[in-house]
Amino acid sequence: MKLIRSDRPRLLIADEVGVGKTIEAGLIIKELQARREIQSVLIICPKPLVTERKWLDEMKRFDESFIHLNGETLNYCINETHLDGTWPSRFSQAIVPFSLLDEKLMLGNTQGRKVTRGLLDLDEPPKFDLVIVDEAHHIRNTETWRHRNVKFFVENAEAVVFLTATPIQTREQDLFNLLHLLRPDVISHPHDFERIGAPNPALNAAAAGARRAGLGWVDTVKSNLATALDTVWGLGVLAHDPRTHELRELLEVLPTAETRVKIIRLLEDLHTFSGFITRTRRRDIGAFTTRKPRTIEVPFTSAQQQLHDQLLQLCGDIVEARHGTGPVAFLVSGLRRQAASSINGLAPLLSDLVHRRLEAFDEYAENTDGANELSRDVIDNFQPQLQHLLNLASKLGDEDPKYDALERALLEKLRMPNPKAILFTSYLHTVGYLFNRLRASGLRVGQVHGGIDDEARRSVRRRFKLPSSDPDAFDVLLSTEVGTEGLDYQFCDMLINYDLPWNPMRIEQRIGRIDRYGQQSESVAILNFVTAGTVDADIYHRCLWRIGVFEQALGASEAILGDITTGIRAIAGDLTLTLEEQRLRLQQLADNEINVIEEQLKLEDQQSELFGLEVPSDDGADVRNATSPWMTPDALCHLVVEFLTSIESGKRFNLRPDRAATLRLSRSAKDRLLRQHESLPKAFPADRDWVVWLKSENAVTHLTVTPELATEAEGVHLLSPTHPLVRCATEELQLNDPVVVSARVRSDKVPAGRYPVAIHGWNRLGIRDDYQLRVIAGSPEESEMLTELLRDPDCADGKATMSDTELDHLEAAHYSAWRDASEKHTQRTAEWSESLIASLTTTSRANLRLLEEQLAGTSEERIKRMRSSQIESAKADYQRRLARLESIRNRSDIQADLLATVLLEVVA
Repeated sequence: MKLIRSDRPRLLIADEVGVGKTIEAGLIIKELQARREIQSVLIICPKPLVTERKWLDEMKRFDESFIHLNGETLNYCINETHLDGTWPSRFSQAIVPFSLLDEKLMLGNTQGRKVTRGLLDLDEPPKFDLVIVDEAHHIRNTETWRHRNVKFFVENAEAVVFLTATPIQTREQDLFNLLHLLRPDVISHPHDFERIGAPNPALNAAAAGARRAGLGWVDTVKSNLATALDTVWGLGVLAHDPRTHELRELLEVLPTAETRVKIIRLLEDLHTFSGFITRTRRRDIGAFTTRKPRTIEVPFTSAQQQLHDQLLQLCGDIVEARHGTGPVAFLVSGLRRQAASSINGLAPLLSDLVHRRLEAFDEYAENTDGANELSRDVIDNFQPQLQHLLNLASKLGDEDPKYDALERALLEKLRMPNPKAILFTSYLHTVGYLFNRLRASGLRVGQVHGGIDDEARRSVRRRFKLPSSDPDAFDVLLSTEVGTEGLDYQFCDMLINYDLPWNPMRIEQRIGRIDRYGQQSESVAILNFVTAGTVDADIYHRCLWRIGVFEQALGASEAILGDITTGIRAIAGDLTLTLEEQRLRLQQLADNEINVIEEQLKLEDQQSELFGLEVPSDDGADVRNATSPWMTPDALCHLVVEFLTSIESGKRFNLRPDRAATLRLSRSAKDRLLRQHESLPKAFPADRDWVVWLKSENAVTHLTVTPELATEAEGVHLLSPTHPLVRCATEELQLNDPVVVSARVRSDKVPAGRYPVAIHGWNRLGIRDDYQLRVIAGSPEESEMLTELLRDPDCADGKATMSDTELDHLEAAHYSAWRDASEKHTQRTAEWSESLIASLTTTSRANLRLLEEQLAGTSEERIKRMRSSQIESAKADYQRRLARLESIRNRSDIQADLLATVLLEVVA
């Protein structure tokens, strides 16, 4: 609803891990299809989600058919767009992995005589109706080709949705980069980001004060509201917002519990980024399992300790010789963390370095943006030391306390009813070492990492999902970070962190693979393996464990966790610190942030409790209005059966929500359906499979109204409200004349008797068409009650009559309801438009003042470099806006939707 009602259909969905962002994207697709012509959808996501068919299968729940694009088909689409001017229709609903968004895609490529066109070669760029970017934090780095390619698609899209549980990874600049890409018309510069966001700390403090509801909370809200309104954005925009006026009126009287909830909602709505960011926290849903973390700390053997100590000595020498910056810091960090992960897996890494196979660091978990690159000269001067360490590592043998503890834990898990366990590590060599040893011990184990091709990866995950009774099943899955995003393992209730990322949000992504909506177990076990005496052990005990990331989702604290990540890297990477100094600084880092996190979680808990009150809620009404009781699975089944019976009389069709039904039609019936489909007002890409069957010689297909049944088997058509069979049935059976029927219900909510009632369809045309069914009875109270009762009648038939008096009363009641709704709408539109005009005028003046202030503070050299036309253009644009606003102000008779259109053009 937020996306549909926004001034521009662009939204960042920052729900926490496991809440259901993919399903929300599917809902958005269906809503947009129902309200406007939407033909093309592009989904951009990490490659594992393509390999595992995550989006492909999830969209089948919504009767949507997508196609995965590989390098060849993507190049074909670009070439066809160059030749025809439009993206090829059969790829209009496509899924593209991030891995294809490289320099060649943007600029093209020439190999000999073969020329491959890039996006910038196109005269007309591909224009998608909707672009969805999953795990959007991957495009936060503006210097990558991935970001530039996504920007190209976003700039030419009608609607855009970003999905990410972690919009802030390490710094607030991440959020600016995402919002600037999403809404450059609003967030055009870091100064804009700061200026627009300036009121938010005070608004958050006001909302926090209202949630606590302590002594003097009203004064706290008033004070913080005044602070928010005293900012540039507050004076120019928020002061003219109707919600601000409503908020002030509520604060002037003694607020009740109900009005306090409304005050909190208004404060949250005034948050200046709320128009294009939405966030649902796991605690708001309350249906998640309990996390049970356990620490398993093991020592080094004497041989492992000797190798570790000499490795630290080498790292210190490298830092001292090369000053510890750039690739050197990356190399040192990678060596130390591989040793902490699995020192027995260090030998192959050292061998790679000795032989200068520097791609060994490709799967380093923290290096997601390729910011650090090793070069051969970094290690040339340290070959003797590396060779010596390799000799020590090669002699370690099989004695490994950490592996022994892991094997014991897994054997214990195998004796439980659910033996499944997933293990995460940051390092490819750790996976290889564990895989070989666990398999030799007789465990059924699979591995997933970047070196395994897509088909093999799918096979491994499929076998992991099989019941343990299946002889082909895996009980244990070993995965590097490629498995931490977007993939669902609700059937597994044990996660093992064999090593730990220094970024708490990456830990949350790991845990979110099993602790997510749909987990059947009451609790999930989280085993954290730590090797005593390593830097990871100190980070774990003194920082990660203390902030509580293993016990609860900290998704609402990205900015804080980003600061912690930056601090951890700085402290751990400083080899000039003694061990005790390092530990002290890690503890200080955690202490500084724990109180902030605890206070934030406490306030969120209070908010969740407050929203649980049985009080009127505008948001709740929106959700109820968006959920039609007339399109239930039972109603769709009834509609389709009635329609099929009308075209194949004498046949019996049995369609029920609890199972898939077999549909057998004659050639003449299929031809009739094909003709009806061609006459439908609009078609959707998902219609292709239905049309293919209608044209085929196969007389049989399968139907269901249950998404789960459609995803479990191939070739089953999901009958959603937009399926062509349902739309044909709607067109065929729609009523042109009033029909009178009787219905009988049992209820103690109203006295027994005869209740004349009329059901009218209200169709509101405008920028956003809206259709709703209104039940009209003798009084508004009766209308509301009968709306509920009519949804589930005991019986209904067509034998009914109404007297003229009853019909007249219903018509009068209908006219009264329509008139009241129209007057309220007109009044709201007038108030909103006047407020928006005043807000836009003030904002334009504020923008001009800001421009003048920026110019006044700019150095003379920079002013000389600026073209005078830029300044004149900005002033001319301001004058045009004022003139446009005045013309709108003078046209008082303009219709509400036309006014909205013009105002949106002014904003743009």
